[in-house]
Amino acid sequence: MRIYILALEGVFDLGLAAFMDVLGTASELAGEDPTKRMLDVTIVGVRPEVHTGQRLSVPVHLAAELPQPDLVLVPALSSKMPEGLTRALEQPDVGEAGQWLRCWSQAGATIAAACTGTFVVAEAGLLNGHSATTSWWLSAFFRHRYPLVILDEERMLVCSDPFVTAGAAMAHFDLGLHVVSRQSPTLAALCARYLLIETRPSQAAFIIPDHIAHTDPIVQRFEQWARDHLESGFSAAAAAATIGVSERTLVRRIQQVLGKSPLAWFQDLRVDYAVHLLQTTDSSVEQIASRVGYADGTTLRTLLRRKLGQGIRELRQRATHVAVL
Repeated sequence: MRIYILALEGVFDLGLAAFMDVLGTASELAGEDPTKRMLDVTIVGVRPEVHTGQRLSVPVHLAAELPQPDLVLVPALSSKMPEGLTRALEQPDVGEAGQWLRCWSQAGATIAAACTGTFVVAEAGLLNGHSATTSWWLSAFFRHRYPLVILDEERMLVCSDPFVTAGAAMAHFDLGLHVVSRQSPTLAALCARYLLIETRPSQAAFIIPDHIAHTDPIVQRFEQWARDHLESGFSAAAAAATIGVSERTLVRRIQQVLGKSPLAWFQDLRVDYAVHLLQTTDSSVEQIASRVGYADGTTLRTLLRRKLGQGIRELRQRATHVAVL
């Protein structure tokens, strides 16, 4: 399987290293086993010289001199916030990379990207009409810039053939393992054990809701109203009246910025506050359920498991582990 890792100027050091280390470890573990096809990995670029975000020089092969790949991996750019990322995406090498990505894709290659690398693929127009994920804190910016992409920032990995996208920084490992699993699920599982990589199907447990809300003044005001009414319940009409917009405007703006309804966002905030109480108080599940507006603890347990993929014990243990560190 011919794999290209497309490294652009300012490539995120960890992302590039994660791809190389996962694929390299998989190749070592596969050894001479004839049932596992070799992963032929090459770092490619559109310029003869590439530097990482930490200014390390990366040797690359020019894309123009290489044959058609089976799969192309796009690691993140080192820019982590909208302003810097906007400048990075305006660089000429990103435009040239987009041309190669479109060419490779049209010839049948799978295109995969993680973290802000998803912006490079979206910038090329390849994700229009497809489902995708990206770094959770850039979700509002992504939606604004690429409205034709169906974004789900809560997922860690989204497959929408022939494209695969992964979430924030450490999702490079998840994407690397996904590539290995396409060749051999057994090898991918072994590689994960060697590298101590845990399965994380969702970014939801890491998302900070008010961080995203602060990208838009109406959404920010709704978020404050919602936090004041978590226990009493949701009313779109009451929320709109309090923050000074029409109900229709509220629904439209929440959908544009967050990709969901005001009620769905309200439920997210309930989950966020419930997790906060679980990790910072000794209150019972029943008490916490009441404080976030649920009738009983069973409902809260079910919601947390469905939303975060974790139960009460796991959430509280995680808080204890972080406190010890």
